[in-house]
Amino acid sequence: ATGDDLAKSKKLLELFSKNKAQVVASMKRIPDFDVRPGLEVGTRITLRDKKAIELLKRLLGAIDNELKDKQISDNHFSFGIKEYIEIPEIEYQRGIGIRGFNVTVVFSRPGIRIKRKKIKSGKWPKKQQITKDEIINYMKEVFKTKIK
Repeated sequence: ATGDDLAKSKKLLELFSKNKAQVVASMKRIPDFDVRPGLEVGTRITLRDKKAIELLKRLLGAIDNELKDKQISDNHFSFGIKEYIEIPEIEYQRGIGIRGFNVTVVFSRPGIRIKRKKIKSGKWPKKQQITKDEIINYMKEVFKTKIK
C-alpha cells in the first residue's frame, strides 16, 4: 500500500488501537512489485501488556474467537480480518472505506535482545523460545480461544 491507501491504513490502525501507527519502509528492492528501498509500504503498531490483551480480545471477537492450528507457529501466531467492520464496537468510516488487515502476535521471553542486537549477537537458546503448544495453552486459558 502506498500513497492514499497507506494513509487510510494508518488511519484505520489508529482508529481501533487508539495508538499512533508507525509507517514501515521497505529495506530491499523488489523490481517485480516496483518496490525500492525507503519506499513506505505498510503500517504497524506495537502494543504491550494490558493494551495488547484488550485489543487482542476485540480482534479475536471479529473471527469468533477461533484460530486454526496452522495459524500458530513457534513464538507467534497470525490471523486475518476480512473487513474492519467485523470488529465489535467499530463502525464503518467513509474516509477509510472497506478494507481488511492481518494481525500478528509475537511472544517473547526476557533475553530476546541477545538474538536481535547487531553487535555481538548470539544464539537464542531453545529454552527461551516459546513453543506452539505453550501458545495454544495460553490462548485457551486466557482468551478461551478454540483451536481447530
